Amino acid sequence: MGLPAILIGDALGLDFLNSVATPVDIAVDWIADGEGYLNWLEQAHLVPGDVLGDMKTRTRPAELDKVAAQARDLREWFRGFVRKHKGRRLTARALAELEPLNRLLARDEIFNRISSLPAGPLELRAERRWRNADALLLPVGQALAQLVCNEDFSHVKACQGVTCTLLFVDRTRGHARRWCSMAICGNRAKQAAHRHRLKEQKQ
Repeated sequence: MGLPAILIGDALGLDFLNSVATPVDIAVDWIADGEGYLNWLEQAHLVPGDVLGDMKTRTRPAELDKVAAQARDLREWFRGFVRKHKGRRLTARALAELEPLNRLLARDEIFNRISSLPAGPLELRAERRWRNADALLLPVGQALAQLVCNEDFSHVKACQGVTCTLLFVDRTRGHARRWCSMAICGNRAKQAAHRHRLKEQKQ
């Protein structure tokens, strides 16, 4: 399956942006090709495994690579939107900028079905028709739309690590989170500060 996806954004839309990152000095793109995109969708639990398996068997690799390229284009367009608006609340003025996302969402084929788990109660569940590989973009579009509509962009932050590109929603009390992960960038910052103090003491 390759490297585990980095899912630290506290919102799937940001996890999608974090599907290209530099976790340890070397840039990694989890959706560099069609197979990588399928793996990332599975790890993010955005598409059921049986759907991904079926899509893999009935779709040519070149077609999956094309969808992955569309996903990368979507990711970089939306990264620009997030970087422009993070740190403050979104208003209706941003709506025109989101037209590409609305065009993607308009392609969706979601319907409701009455179903149940074994021995469970009946429930109304939304399902999606997966007619072709392009449909694999739709759950990502939905995750981006949920980020825009359900999260307070004033709490969307970029990690303060020197080379880090990861984004996250700060859900801490007081909204004081600075790092994508204390174990990675937070620890690096502590080590750098410690080295700096030692250097000053020697001077």
